[in-house]
Amino acid sequence: MDLHSTYPGIPDLKHRARRRLPHFVWEYIDSGTGIETTLHRNRQALDDVRLCPSILHGELGFDTSKTFLDASYPLPFGIAPIGMSGLVWPRAEQLLASAAAEAGIPYSLSTVASQSPEDMAPHLGGNAWFQLYPPRDPDIRKDLLNRVRKAGFKTLVLTADVPVASRRERQTRSGLRQPPKLTPRILAQIAQRPAWAIGMLRNGVPHMRTLDKYIENPGNLPPTAHIGYLLRTSPDLDYVKWLRDHWDGPLVLKGVLRPEDTSRLEQVGVDALWVSNHGGRQFDAAPASIEVLPSVRDATRLPLIFDSGVEGGLDILRAMSLGADFVMLGRAFLYGLAALGARGPAHVIEILRQDLHANMGQMGLASLCQIES
Repeated sequence: MDLHSTYPGIPDLKHRARRRLPHFVWEYIDSGTGIETTLHRNRQALDDVRLCPSILHGELGFDTSKTFLDASYPLPFGIAPIGMSGLVWPRAEQLLASAAAEAGIPYSLSTVASQSPEDMAPHLGGNAWFQLYPPRDPDIRKDLLNRVRKAGFKTLVLTADVPVASRRERQTRSGLRQPPKLTPRILAQIAQRPAWAIGMLRNGVPHMRTLDKYIENPGNLPPTAHIGYLLRTSPDLDYVKWLRDHWDGPLVLKGVLRPEDTSRLEQVGVDALWVSNHGGRQFDAAPASIEVLPSVRDATRLPLIFDSGVEGGLDILRAMSLGADFVMLGRAFLYGLAALGARGPAHVIEILRQDLHANMGQMGLASLCQIES
């Protein structure tokens, strides 16, 4: 099958993914929070960014390489951390990490992924990032950082925009609970998706393996919260300082939307900031990430990562034109996995690469360093 003829864009993969996943899994990956105003705002705000085409620039080659946090990448994007991605497709984390390693781009493992750092060690390239949901207990913190370091993760990403569990109504209406339970309603949804069901039977019900050694009694949690909430705290600036003292690699702070937060993060030694509204999954009154990107860029000299709503190479160029140094995508890679299984992540990477080339050509860009912010 010629994948580029059948699935030329991320929306094509999204359409097939929806037809292959049980309804509760689809709602897990595709939903936002509240009435999803922020989710839709992300897309609209990206569409509102206009880029002017160029003419008479002659034939061009395209250099999509990017140096970021002292590492060189052939492409200006990577795979964002995705909690419980193993729910979407069997062995999701290994497949994503392997595709990223093959392409030479970053892969980020979430604290609440369905595989542990130790599970991932054989599949990592040299550009592995670990996303930390902040444990409250210092001993757990130290142990987790040690595990992450030993497994081969080089960059630590502290997610700061999840102080409490969000109310993701679409997920709740679908019947999904944490941890997932095989209710009659869920079983009926699974029965309609045999390929997904067979894969899960072979690989087992996914759970948050990183946290196994720290959890004794999950207790009662809200429907959309998970066991990670029993361990985590809402971090403050002292927490960031503690991480800086105990992590000797690059440290990234994820969830920045306010320019006034940048100076104090510079002062405590954060290496990069991640402009994100969590893909519209946390706070439904948040601005679109792309709307605040220029003001955050003006407020800091630190490198900036961008996410939220990115669906193609053109969106990557939009973000870079407004000040992003690097871009991360999450949902797009899950759509690829659900649509095409093991072939999906590499196909998403190639879609983005080709889309970058096509739009760089329209803009007269031989290199990404020519984008003006």
